[in-house]
Amino acid sequence: MRKGMRLWPIGFLLVCLSLVLFGCGTGGSEEAGKKEEGSASEGAGDKKKFIVGTDATYAPMEYMDSSGNIIGIDIDVVKAVAEEVGAEVEFKNIGWEPLFPAVKNGEVDFAVSSITMTEERKKEFDFTDPYYIANQVILIPEDSDISKLEDLKDKKASVQINTTGHEVLKELMGNTSANIIAAETMPLAIEEMLNGNADAAVGDNSVVNEYLKNNPDKKLKVIEDESFEKEYYGLMVKKGNQELRDLLNEGIKKIKENGKLKEITGYDVE
Repeated sequence: MRKGMRLWPIGFLLVCLSLVLFGCGTGGSEEAGKKEEGSASEGAGDKKKFIVGTDATYAPMEYMDSSGNIIGIDIDVVKAVAEEVGAEVEFKNIGWEPLFPAVKNGEVDFAVSSITMTEERKKEFDFTDPYYIANQVILIPEDSDISKLEDLKDKKASVQINTTGHEVLKELMGNTSANIIAAETMPLAIEEMLNGNADAAVGDNSVVNEYLKNNPDKKLKVIEDESFEKEYYGLMVKKGNQELRDLLNEGIKKIKENGKLKEITGYDVE
């Protein structure tokens, strides 16, 4: 009996200690759960992770390879920027039109999709420094007599909806012109012309030239017009997110200085 009495306090202490340790373990699990429920830009440990939206139908800028991976010039630029600022990156192919609300509501951290920094877009979004320069061109059949933008005034022209090319056509033909065929993607806009539904297609030079290179049998040609202004692409960030914008600009500045941007795009961007 006395022997048992001497051992009882020790057993009691062991039970208490196990309860304390069990409680600590549960608290740790709850804390881990809270971290997993964090924002899209949180990553493992201290490393940031960017969730990036894009419209992967715009070769060579952003498109899907045969294995379903999102690749392209824009994608390589973002990867290079992320590497410079010590971040991981995950791309989501969510389409052109949904990109804008996705940035606004925080579904993605930012968007990259050959997005021209227009004054209208700057009212609703913030943009980084430019990383790419482009301009609009006109794609027509080889036997077409179209030679300049003005020639499209009384013609039918296809374009990707809500792009700068779309705005150019609306300025030329009128906002509600039935001669403007607005397609969901640039490849579909080109198909509209090939199917005879449009006399020409208008789009970014990089995309149109890539299409020509990959489809030499289509018997098409490109018309450049001096009235098309230079366009500057930027990474699109939610309005007011200065911290993210500054971080991305830091990365863009570094890849300009170390030559990675020129290596990816083929030229310097000031």
